Amino acid sequence: MQRRLMAEWLGTFSLLATVIGSGIMAERLADGNVAIALLGNTIPTGAILVVLITVFGPLSGAHFNPAVTLCFALRREIPPLEGMLYVLAQICGGIIGVLAAHVMFDNPLIDPSATIRSGVGQWTGEFIATFGLIGTILGTLKARPDAVPMAVGLYITAAYWFTSSTSFANPAVTIARGFSNTFAGINPANIAAFIAVQLLAAVLATGFFHWLLKEGTSDEL
Repeated sequence: MQRRLMAEWLGTFSLLATVIGSGIMAERLADGNVAIALLGNTIPTGAILVVLITVFGPLSGAHFNPAVTLCFALRREIPPLEGMLYVLAQICGGIIGVLAAHVMFDNPLIDPSATIRSGVGQWTGEFIATFGLIGTILGTLKARPDAVPMAVGLYITAAYWFTSSTSFANPAVTIARGFSNTFAGINPANIAAFIAVQLLAAVLATGFFHWLLKEGTSDEL
């Protein structure tokens, strides 16, 4: 259990260090070009997810995301107490990852974000991003389990660009990014709504894909 929790902590730490660190680097190098900055933030995030899920998947399942942990708790594949410990490790790891990125780039250690991410469009983007992420995980686990790292990395890479919110799709990431007044940040006042939408999407996606992917024959349709 200690090793599983450390895997979740370290994986989420590494994810947020990458998200924030690449966001800072991209913003500094893009010279005001927001599209280039977003691309510079997107590619490292998708790439690190492939690496982290490959490395830590055999240890903890490589959730790094309370919405994913909630999904597997609803599927009774992780006990509730263990799930809560996973979430705690993920949130702590994410926050420390943000602070590590700030140290690397000489930013203020704790610097709450002023980036407003609110409104129906943003919330819809988060719902779609999270619903799709859960579907990607569950569908790939059923069809080809060894492809989960690549599928998740590619999905998040795409969702950065096709969702209005740039696809946080992760309550731990959302909380941690509130501590960073950078390109990748979110105003703390907007965090609660993002998390509510993410969790709702996770619950609905878990039920929908349980129905969609269950074993059966065409005669049952």
